[in-house]
Amino acid sequence: MADRTAPNCHLRLEWVYGYRGHQCRNNLYYTAAKEIVYFVAGVGVVYNTREHKQKFYLGHNDDIISLALHPERVLVATGQVGKEPYICVWDSYTVQTVSILKDVHTHGIACLAFDLEGQCLVSVGLDSKNTICVWDWRRGKVLAVAPGHTDRIFDISWDLYQPSKLVSCGVKHIKFWSLCGNALTPKRGVFGKTGDLQTILCLACAKDEITYSGALNGDIYVWKGINLLRTIQGAHGSGIFSMNACEEGFATGGRDGCVRLWDLNFKPITVIDLRETDQGYKVARGENSRGLSVRSVCWRGDHILVGTQDSEIFEVVVHDRNKPFLIMQGHCEGELWALAVHPTKPLAMTGSDDRSVRIWSLIDHALIARCNMEEPIRCAAVSTDGIHLALGMKDGSFTVLRVRDMTEVVHIKDRKEAIHELKYSPDGAHLAVGSNENSVDVYGVVQRYKKVGECMGSNSFITHMDWSTDSKYLQTNDGSGRRLFYRMPSGKEVTNREELKLVQWASWTCVLGPEVNGIWPKYSDINDINSVDGNFSNQVLVTADDYGLVKLFRYPCIKKGAKFKKYLGHSAHITNARWSHDYQWVITIGGADHSVFQWKFVPERKSKEALHIAPQETLADSNSEESDSDQSDVPEMDSEIEQETQLTYRRQVYKEDLPQLKEQCKVKHRATAMKKRERAPASGIKLHFIHGYRGYDCRSNLFYTQTGEIVYHVAAVGVVYNRQQNTQRFYMGHDDDILCLAIHPLKDFVATGQVGRDSSVHIWDTETLKPMSVLKGSHQLGVCALDFSADGKRLVSIGLDDNHTIVLWDWKKGEKLSAMRGSKDKIFVVKINPYVPDKLITAGVKHMKFWHKAGGGLIGRKGNMGKTETMMCAVYGWSEEMVFSGTCSGDICIWRDMFLMKTVKAHDGPVFSMHALEKGFVTGGKDGIVALWDDTFERCLKTYAIKRAVLAPGSKGLLLEDNPSIRAISLGHGHILVGTKNGEILEVDKSGPITLLVQGHMEGEVWGLASHPHLPLCATVSDDKTLRIWDLSPSHCMLAVRKLRKGGRCCCFSPDGKALAVGLNDGSFIIVNADTLEDLVSFHHRKDAISDIRFSPGAGKYLAVASADSFVDIYNVMSSKRVGVCKGCLSYITHLDWDKRGKLLQVNTAAKEQFFFEAPRGKRQTIPASEVEKIDWCTWTCVLGPSVEGTWPVISEVTEVTAACLSNDRQVLATGDDLGYVKLFRYPAKGKYAKFKRYVAHSTHVTNVRWSHNDSLLVTVGGGDTCLMIWAHELEGLREFKQCDSEESDIESEDDGGYDSDVTRENEISYTIKALSTNMRAMTGVKPHLQLKEPSVDERQGVVRPPVSRALPQPEKLQTNNVGKKKRPIEDLVLELVFGYRGSDCRNNVHYLNEGADIIYHTASVAIVLNLTTSCQSFYLEHSDDILCLTINQHPKFPNVVATGQVGDAGDMAATSPSIHVWDAMTKQTLSVLRCFHSSGVCSVSFSATGKLLLSVGLDPEHTVTIWKWQEGAKVASRVGHSQRIFVAEFRPDSDTHFVSVGIKHVRFWTLAGRALLSKKGVLSSIEDARMQTMLSVAFGANNLTFTGTISGDVCVWKEHILVRIVAKAHTGPVFTMYTTLRDGLIVTGGKERPSKEGGALKLWDQELKRCRAFRLETGQIIDCVRSVCRGKGKILVGTRNAEIIEVGEKNAACNILVNGHMDGPIWGLCTHPSRDVFLSAAEDGTVRLWDIPEKKMLNKVNLGHPAHAISYSPEGDMVAIGMKNGEFIILLVASLKIWGKKRDRRSAIQDIRFSPNSRYLAVGSTECAVDFYDLTLGPQLNRINCCRDIPSFVMQMDFSADSNHIQLSTGAYKRLVYEVPSGKQITEQFHIDRITWATWTSVLGDEVIGIWSRNTEKADVICACVSHSGLNIITGDDFGMVKLFDFPCLEKFAKHKRFLGHSAHLTNIRFTNGDRFVVSAGGDDRSLFVWRCVHSLH
Repeated sequence: MADRTAPNCHLRLEWVYGYRGHQCRNNLYYTAAKEIVYFVAGVGVVYNTREHKQKFYLGHNDDIISLALHPERVLVATGQVGKEPYICVWDSYTVQTVSILKDVHTHGIACLAFDLEGQCLVSVGLDSKNTICVWDWRRGKVLAVAPGHTDRIFDISWDLYQPSKLVSCGVKHIKFWSLCGNALTPKRGVFGKTGDLQTILCLACAKDEITYSGALNGDIYVWKGINLLRTIQGAHGSGIFSMNACEEGFATGGRDGCVRLWDLNFKPITVIDLRETDQGYKVARGENSRGLSVRSVCWRGDHILVGTQDSEIFEVVVHDRNKPFLIMQGHCEGELWALAVHPTKPLAMTGSDDRSVRIWSLIDHALIARCNMEEPIRCAAVSTDGIHLALGMKDGSFTVLRVRDMTEVVHIKDRKEAIHELKYSPDGAHLAVGSNENSVDVYGVVQRYKKVGECMGSNSFITHMDWSTDSKYLQTNDGSGRRLFYRMPSGKEVTNREELKLVQWASWTCVLGPEVNGIWPKYSDINDINSVDGNFSNQVLVTADDYGLVKLFRYPCIKKGAKFKKYLGHSAHITNARWSHDYQWVITIGGADHSVFQWKFVPERKSKEALHIAPQETLADSNSEESDSDQSDVPEMDSEIEQETQLTYRRQVYKEDLPQLKEQCKVKHRATAMKKRERAPASGIKLHFIHGYRGYDCRSNLFYTQTGEIVYHVAAVGVVYNRQQNTQRFYMGHDDDILCLAIHPLKDFVATGQVGRDSSVHIWDTETLKPMSVLKGSHQLGVCALDFSADGKRLVSIGLDDNHTIVLWDWKKGEKLSAMRGSKDKIFVVKINPYVPDKLITAGVKHMKFWHKAGGGLIGRKGNMGKTETMMCAVYGWSEEMVFSGTCSGDICIWRDMFLMKTVKAHDGPVFSMHALEKGFVTGGKDGIVALWDDTFERCLKTYAIKRAVLAPGSKGLLLEDNPSIRAISLGHGHILVGTKNGEILEVDKSGPITLLVQGHMEGEVWGLASHPHLPLCATVSDDKTLRIWDLSPSHCMLAVRKLRKGGRCCCFSPDGKALAVGLNDGSFIIVNADTLEDLVSFHHRKDAISDIRFSPGAGKYLAVASADSFVDIYNVMSSKRVGVCKGCLSYITHLDWDKRGKLLQVNTAAKEQFFFEAPRGKRQTIPASEVEKIDWCTWTCVLGPSVEGTWPVISEVTEVTAACLSNDRQVLATGDDLGYVKLFRYPAKGKYAKFKRYVAHSTHVTNVRWSHNDSLLVTVGGGDTCLMIWAHELEGLREFKQCDSEESDIESEDDGGYDSDVTRENEISYTIKALSTNMRAMTGVKPHLQLKEPSVDERQGVVRPPVSRALPQPEKLQTNNVGKKKRPIEDLVLELVFGYRGSDCRNNVHYLNEGADIIYHTASVAIVLNLTTSCQSFYLEHSDDILCLTINQHPKFPNVVATGQVGDAGDMAATSPSIHVWDAMTKQTLSVLRCFHSSGVCSVSFSATGKLLLSVGLDPEHTVTIWKWQEGAKVASRVGHSQRIFVAEFRPDSDTHFVSVGIKHVRFWTLAGRALLSKKGVLSSIEDARMQTMLSVAFGANNLTFTGTISGDVCVWKEHILVRIVAKAHTGPVFTMYTTLRDGLIVTGGKERPSKEGGALKLWDQELKRCRAFRLETGQIIDCVRSVCRGKGKILVGTRNAEIIEVGEKNAACNILVNGHMDGPIWGLCTHPSRDVFLSAAEDGTVRLWDIPEKKMLNKVNLGHPAHAISYSPEGDMVAIGMKNGEFIILLVASLKIWGKKRDRRSAIQDIRFSPNSRYLAVGSTECAVDFYDLTLGPQLNRINCCRDIPSFVMQMDFSADSNHIQLSTGAYKRLVYEVPSGKQITEQFHIDRITWATWTSVLGDEVIGIWSRNTEKADVICACVSHSGLNIITGDDFGMVKLFDFPCLEKFAKHKRFLGHSAHLTNIRFTNGDRFVVSAGGDDRSLFVWRCVHSLH
């Protein structure tokens, strides 16, 4: 039988011909050592031109497409394509990986660039968003990610002169990025009028914000900042592909084949035209001649490197620039298929679709000849004498050339389809030519290639051919996978196979045939192997396939799935592979990468020496994990290991899925939630002791702690066992099976890993049992191995996913340092090197690997041994190279580095555990022996056998069998600690005696459980075929054990406790003596397992036995006879109970039926539900029926209640379910979904629960976790407040403490970004910029006016008033004042700064700092959308640091994503920007006690809670917060790890552990009738007290997370805000309350919230609603719902209003005084307010009682007209504020109101499509004198003409109309209209203002406009909240403008003040007034 192992020889990559120039650029550089670095296919190449040597970097597994050189020029970064592409940073000197960056990009990595220091690397992905990512590459950590652009990005570069700035360019764009925090914020380059918007291909940065970029048309664009400064036209003839900056200047390379050098100011130095060179690839291709195209340039000193599209590299010396030197060539674009080797010389010939044939010298590594053909070449062959070279073409012809001078011998075209294979016969007489027309033609060489035969047997294209040595036969393979034989030269098919028996083949290149069966995998019929070549003399075969793998097999290889060695390098399909004539080399060619690889063949004898030469080889040389057949000589796998490798630990339902499942089910069960439900029981249970240790599938999970306690795990519990006191303490942080445990080197912390969909590792303290850190998010299914580093800082974990991912953590920070796929097979153990924490080993099934960390990845090398055995354990020895591993066959392997030095036989059967000591080792194996060894494993010093005979008298239990399999060993405190497979923990004294400490059941489910009727004992029976009796207290030990012939599922004590009945799985049952466990009697009547067994009460006369075949048999115990059978059940029986009299049986079945049978005959009874409750049941263990209906959970589809037991006092019902929960209910649990207390300790289903005889203990058994858990029952009143896992019901109560309109509004408001705003007004019609111009009257009538008209010149468009002599245009606006504060839906957003000198608050997207002495405002304007929350950092290290959070859309990290800005309130400097995934927006921010962390809460549907290190912009942790709105989350003032969140029916207490957020719901049940209400605010007190304010006005007081007190009615309405003073601990609360004598909306309390003092806010409101409070020195700052900010003195209670604003918007009405800098505003809140700009304050306000809509001053400023929403209008006298007159002629809102310039008329425009005129000279009766008719829609704006005779209207139909005043007649002649001079212009319609409409107004409009008094500018406001400044008139569409941001969506009105000094804009959504100062231009 042929050897099926992999061959011992191997290949080493020696040379690569080619360079990747196609579809790549900027990929060729000089390193510091003056070597050249570039890439080809999947290989990074470092080429030393002086020595003509190449080194290769082989760390990629697919095509490399990008490369960047580190500034120090030794390190290189390369990026690849692929589904999960990664970036490698490697050393060009050693070609070893330094770092791997992965898990961000998809598709591929298009560009890379290092920054100036070389600390950061930026990468651009090929995904649809062209994601840009910035890395800290040494740590493999992502610093920032952002979507790059919607189209391809071609180049990216760091600005080397400004830190944290980058530039990217690509298809039709260039972007300038700034990196701040974790946010990359782009600004698009403005092409302006200087250049065309076009694709930018490359760029380089220079000083002073100058960027040079190369464009597609050959120009160079020069940018200053983000603006295009100038262009250098025609720098190249066409696209500029590459630009390289160096000390001397810049080099550019273009598609025109030229390289140009420029000096530092981009003045041209010289041109190098490579098209002139005599070398290089130039094909005269007629029409499609492309010429030479430069893809990459690099200029260093006097050398320039040039890479071309056609895979050539030139080197040019600057002073001799017209002689470029060609240093590398390769085939260029098009597939490369043809390969032939010369029969006698070291030459290879290749031919490609680029139509060239090339001859390469394998010794000189150079191209020695080249010839261009007419057609693409597909195959080649050299005649036996080496004289002729035949080439098969794609068009069906073939050509023969002389090798000597490449002249043509003959050209023959007999076929139309491609020739794919041709071969000369060994005797040189014939040439066989195989084509895609399914035939082989045979030509005679001597007869000048005359056709002499044809082979016609195939029905598919010919793929491979081989001649026999005597040239008489030819074998072929075709595309359909057939192998045929022909006689030569006739071409007759050979059908008789006997003929072929003796044929010897001259070559073997066929892929089919028995000799090469092994190259195909088993069970697969794919044909992806393209080429094979046999090396007969060395008996090896080389294959090349579609996946870019070169493989070596033994030849012949007969069995499918043979082992091989594989080599990566080619990225995609390899089209051909051939041995050189003397078998020294293998040549392979790549189809798509069109490169030629030359591999050195290293035969077996040399392999040994070669190991020490080439370290890189081991990367590529692999002993073929993929090959599917096992090596024939691998020993049988041990049964235990076999079992273990098959465990998958998958769950149907993971606990992580429960919240979603509950949500889904809740919807269905809304109705039941309304009903009043049973409360949870008063008493609770506490875990007291666990019998069990997980040894059957875990190893090395048992240790001594610092204090000499023992730590191990079982089920979902970490156990700390004190062996002196025989007590246990528990770590309960896990919620599913723990699979591994590792101990910190200081033995005080422990790490445990669990099963889970997203499984976690907990690191916890063995003393306090508190989690120090939780690591999540990297492992699926589970974590199976862990290890701490020697310094205790790092932790490594292995996942249970298919790749067994390895992750290295900095566990304290919770940071993932590196990750990598481990192995396909299971990994059992991982160890970090104690000397070098960057190195580690993993061992497992056929696996031993040595890893070292490289950035964010790990690089692994296989251990070098002939065949890899399965390793079960491994440790490091006394130096960093030495490793010892234990195998499954009982050997110890001793390794140095990765080489196996020797093996030592240590145990019979697998070595499961080993432990390194100071001097020596200890091992334990399946043979049950513990062995002590010296430090070299030379001598075994001592062995201990684990036997019953040596058990010490003090043992707590019995040893089940001798020599149990040992799974864990640990040393300490003079003892050896041993854990066995049978679930025992033993302590071996060094002198020999063994003490048993803890034990439990072995593998197999435990179902049977019974408690003794009057002693603290219980019995269990399990599938492990044992029956055990346990002492429940205080000795906690196993008293007796008996092996059974079959496993059992149930047991029961007789009422006197003397007998014990046990039901077995084969249908039999036995009754045994309860003391001795000896058989009394046994029966076997059923075939299926016995599922429950019960003695009747009293004397125990009857025994009911239920079986899985749906019967209950009743036996008479005394007579040992069956006396009755209960029939009629449809499914197997699950539970049985007797009544007290012993006459009635209650039965539950798996079909959820509940039946009653009479004993002893078994007659079925029907009993109505009401009667069942009255029956006195002896026990209750059933799970069905009305009295236990409430125990079934909402999600009963996925989980069942498996067991129940009622306490003997009938008060508490305990249940166990499929999810591992133990729950306590109050009995009876009627009605659905009763409330309960829930406890997690078991991991999977709880199979049984039983109360002890006196209810003092509850005993539970777990199915999969084999545990017996004992819980102490703690009655009410006795217990100090202990934590059960949670006290809750699955459905929250609906009632949440009341309704409040403000809370509802805040909860339901939907925040959208401004960019998505839609029209505020209900407009109809076509937008102005889309309307077609109507022809004028003249044009319609064909009148041609003379060019020079005698008419008067056109009048002014606008009367220019009071501007002074010189008219100067306005060129900029500067924000001067903001009147407004966002109090209506935001909270806690007013703070003192600088010891109370300044205050800070926000409105719209502006944060405002107000100085209280000067009342000057300064602004932070960096937010792009509305600010929703604000907080200040109170730590003295960060004075005046503010965080503000804003609205955003989807969290894709783009510029519109929600973000938090951290900034300095004094300098307004941005310190950090945090982009978040909180889609919609950020609603709460809070700094931690040290000020270094920031907590944020999102408005996303999950209301995510996130913690940031804001200075670095790093996200520390994030977690789903609550399904409904969270209003506030705040850090405890003294903590960096604890915080509290409150929201709708929500209060949660959070802890940050490492990177994980752990949380507890507030527990209410401690206070009678307390309900979870909507919580609105939070404050803190000493000793872990927390106060939360509720919607009902109460304040809840919490100690830790338990409610201890309620301060009833702290306010009469909702408590919206609370503030904790850090100085003295006093607490301020603010709420909604009517002012009264005693109470007010503001109160100051003591530290415990016991006494308070109320303050009244003298605002004059009926109800005060406080939304924000802050306490300074002796003053309290209050923000109200009505947009006021008030300062209250604590001593005198005096109120001082600091800020006023409109409380409800929009503010529609706005007008400025004709001569003073004051203005009026009128808003929905029914007030008109007068504001003074110089005084910076509100002067007056009038309450109108109705929403106001329009307002206007009379021309003299003595009267004011106000239009109301209800159609009324009022005229006031300004001096006295008395009403002069009022009138209501319309029903609907007045939209605009105007006085005529001569003060005679008042025009009133309304929504009723009308304008009414009133004559003011007729007195205050205000009778309407006329109105304008035929208005197509509502009126928006009105303007009078200067002479008061005309009025223009803009209407809701986008039409502008002009009417006569006062007749109301419409004027339609354009000529007439054009001659009117207007007094004002506020219309957004008309040809004069067409330019103010922008392109992106499909859904939104320009709402308001105003022309300046000078008539030179027009200012507009729109639905996007933008203020824009244009020139007037504005006649061109989409005119240029300046835009000013700050408002929220919808600007309602805008006006210039007199003299154009200021612009006032009024906000819709933000209810704020902005005052902008106008900056006039100088000329």
